[in-house]
Amino acid sequence: MFLSSDPDGETLGPSVSISRGPDPGSGPQDNKAHYFSTAIEVGTVEQQHQELGSRADRSSPKRFELQDLGPKFSSDDKHSTTVTDRLLGEDEMSTTVSTLASHPLFPPLPSYGPPSLVFSLKCLLIRCVSFVLSLLFLGTVLVAAIVHIVITTVFSPPSSGRRGQDSSEGSKFSAEERSRRTERIKALRRWSSRQEKEVNEEGLDECPPLEGGKDPIVCDVAYYARRVGLDVETFKVQTEDGFILTLWHVYNPQEYTPLPAKARRHRGPEVFTGETNPEVATRSTPRKYPVLLMHGLLQSAGAFCANDDDSLAFFLCKSGYDVWLGNNRCGMTPEHTSLLETDPRMWSWNIQQMGVLDLPALISRVLYETGFEKLGLACHSQGTAETFIALAKDQRPDLGKHISVFCALAPAVYAGPLINKACLRFMRIIPPQIFSAFFGIHSFIPFMMTVHRRLHPRIYGALGYYVFSFLFGWKDSRWDRALRDRMFQFAPVYVSAETMRWWLGHGCFANHKCILATEESTMAEMEEDLRHDESSPPRRDTAWYGPQVPPMALWIAGSDGLVDGQQFLRRLQKGREPHVRLVHAKVIDEYEHLDVLWAMDAVDQVGQEVRQVLWQTMPEEARAVCRVPRGVE
Repeated sequence: MFLSSDPDGETLGPSVSISRGPDPGSGPQDNKAHYFSTAIEVGTVEQQHQELGSRADRSSPKRFELQDLGPKFSSDDKHSTTVTDRLLGEDEMSTTVSTLASHPLFPPLPSYGPPSLVFSLKCLLIRCVSFVLSLLFLGTVLVAAIVHIVITTVFSPPSSGRRGQDSSEGSKFSAEERSRRTERIKALRRWSSRQEKEVNEEGLDECPPLEGGKDPIVCDVAYYARRVGLDVETFKVQTEDGFILTLWHVYNPQEYTPLPAKARRHRGPEVFTGETNPEVATRSTPRKYPVLLMHGLLQSAGAFCANDDDSLAFFLCKSGYDVWLGNNRCGMTPEHTSLLETDPRMWSWNIQQMGVLDLPALISRVLYETGFEKLGLACHSQGTAETFIALAKDQRPDLGKHISVFCALAPAVYAGPLINKACLRFMRIIPPQIFSAFFGIHSFIPFMMTVHRRLHPRIYGALGYYVFSFLFGWKDSRWDRALRDRMFQFAPVYVSAETMRWWLGHGCFANHKCILATEESTMAEMEEDLRHDESSPPRRDTAWYGPQVPPMALWIAGSDGLVDGQQFLRRLQKGREPHVRLVHAKVIDEYEHLDVLWAMDAVDQVGQEVRQVLWQTMPEEARAVCRVPRGVE
């Protein structure tokens, strides 16, 4: 164990290993926004055919003009045009848009022209075919999961501890589970007699519950916030390509009055305008420092709110932070300013758009509402992946100047061994055309959301756990199993088939096993690392990140089979990222992928350290006006 520290020598807390580079604030600053590039081919159908013929005659490769997707200003009126204006522009233009990336991990997305009768019929046919095939796939997975459950139940040897643990450790968690069950029974009785909740062991602010009684198990973040004495208000945020995102604000109703609905609507596609909500000046001081939490794949941000007071969102809020929960595009309810859910253009996106468009929109709105220049960012799994992608120097590195620290829980940079599981390998070996036939060109298996709405929540929660456990090897051995059905109410959500193809399909993450490097370059780096020692100079030429990258902190699940966080930690230790200042790193050997959120000791192992790191990396000007969170050193 080492102690990590900031540049001024202040201790940040325990860390298994630390690798530090130059201050991310140093070095030349490039004011130009590094959005992902888009190739735009404009012209009539006849012109395109003529161009194709002339290219064939010249035997020259097809070329596209790469255009920056940042806001543009015309020389005459100075009015900006956004990504939405140019990608979803006037209908009279026969425009084919094809998203290209300079990075081999982000192949071109499918391009779709304006809707027509013939095209609509084709889309309907694809949806019908994919509905049948995806149901066949889902049914196969479900049957396999049930068979797996039966086999493990019948043939597993009896154990005195919880499944997947030795007897001593299992006994410890079983005792904790019984204690929590007893406490919930007492809370139910207190609610029935309308007694106020006592101050908890941590001595945090007293927050009498606003809801109580038996848990109906609902997909409602605000309801579970009220059960612990907090509440949630919902904001709508527009991205630069027209998607409407859902942003939740967790607050203590004794300290904050929610804004009217009109003030919580989306404000347009512009980001980082420097404006601040006028309401900020009227709020009491000391203020709370903002923290944005981002969820994992096939989840909503409700995953941070499913564990009562031990939920990371509620823990940080009661500790004294201003907690915001970001949801990626589509989520529980697909929304767009101009596209319908049946339009395939609504679903032509993957994790790159989540990182370079969704994340900046959410961060910008939080900064507008709070009046700060930076915020703390804590992400889980896919949330870490989209952030790692967005911060890369060939994506949108200027985003880093708005983040005081990036806390990555179960960092998803390199793939774990589960990527080779049979059902996941099937999705990787089929060509893109067959993938589209199976899973469509719209949402990924939308029937799952229909099942979610129709099934009893306890049945759905049990099915969700067993299916995801079968697919990804998760166990509930460290969870409070009485809350397990609640945990799975916030998954799955709507994601595009293209996103799942990027994660699991041919030619992307599943093949290369990394979000920002090809398999060949990863192997070459590993061979080079064997010859590298501490005296070797930093290898900036292969670095993913530049000087604008914010400080990072890692919490790695040591028994995670889905992603390999330790490989990314080794990359930092080997000097591959000289600009990254790693302020904290912890490997929790016994943890699996979701334990960093839902383990009964997650507050002790993760939450308290996140709280400390957020405070220690907070800008001095923010620390001067913010209240000191409870429990920080």
